[in-house]
Amino acid sequence: MHRVTLIPGDGIGPEISAAVQEIFAAAAAPVLWDVHFAGQGGIDRCGDPLPEATMASIRANKVALKGPLTTQVGEGYRSINVTLRQTLDLYCNLRPVKSLPGVRSRYEGIDLVIFRENTEDLYAGVEHRVGRYAAESVKIITTEASVRIAQAAFAYAARHGRKRVTAVHKANIMKLTDGLFLASAREVAKLNPDIRYDEVIVDNLCMQLVMRPEEYDVLLAPNLYGDIVSDLCAGLVGGLGVVPGANLGEGGAVFEAVHGTAPDIAGRNAANPAALLLSAAMMLDYLGEGPTAARIRAALEAVLAEGRAVTPDLGGSATTLQMTDEIIRKL
Repeated sequence: MHRVTLIPGDGIGPEISAAVQEIFAAAAAPVLWDVHFAGQGGIDRCGDPLPEATMASIRANKVALKGPLTTQVGEGYRSINVTLRQTLDLYCNLRPVKSLPGVRSRYEGIDLVIFRENTEDLYAGVEHRVGRYAAESVKIITTEASVRIAQAAFAYAARHGRKRVTAVHKANIMKLTDGLFLASAREVAKLNPDIRYDEVIVDNLCMQLVMRPEEYDVLLAPNLYGDIVSDLCAGLVGGLGVVPGANLGEGGAVFEAVHGTAPDIAGRNAANPAALLLSAAMMLDYLGEGPTAARIRAALEAVLAEGRAVTPDLGGSATTLQMTDEIIRKL
């Protein structure tokens, strides 16, 4: 039995988290949930958007599943997601993006994987005022962080039979920072001669992904570009509601739905649980429970393919509970 920290999240988070718990129970997934809170839920219960009890649970269990969280916007409020990644050194953001049956999209056969460095770049949050009318943010790129995310991308490619890793950059302008990222990636590529390695400028990549997404395989990117490109790729397969995400480090992992809290439909039993469920299936793979993960994915894909019991964002009229029940029936 695997003990896992569950952060239900805010907005629609509790509803889709409950759906995942029901499906895991029906699939006899060997997971014991340790429920803690963050975001608005953390503030309401503990007066803290990231309570120490939540952090202690993640450190102890080393694996967490997280629903979407509310982060206050404005000066003085730090992103909870960034804090989790940096505090726990979850340096690898892994986002597989794959076409799913029955999900409306202009594209077919998409199968991309994005590896995003998770701890530095402009997301390091090193900012300061420059006088009264300007502010400055420092872009930090290190060899250590660049090498380890490149190693993760190439190791994944080798393990999963992927043939190509493409590094994403803007080194034509940011010659030192992005240049260092590319130099690190090239050194790792030399150690993996069986996998094709190439590089693409980020703005060109965005255009190419819209025109010819099938040409790409594994994308390797610094933090900011990876954030933007991974959401762009999600749009190729139907949106963030059908894309899973993981934050991985040497000492643990946090799996998450990367969409927002959708407060406009919170509590209305209309939320789509697919992204969090797919993230939870990734978590099962990570825990060595691949057959159970495969059963859950197959059940979800069968429901999506039929299109009869899916939520409104997927083109149906089913409630969250109805979609959950149908997935359980498909198990």
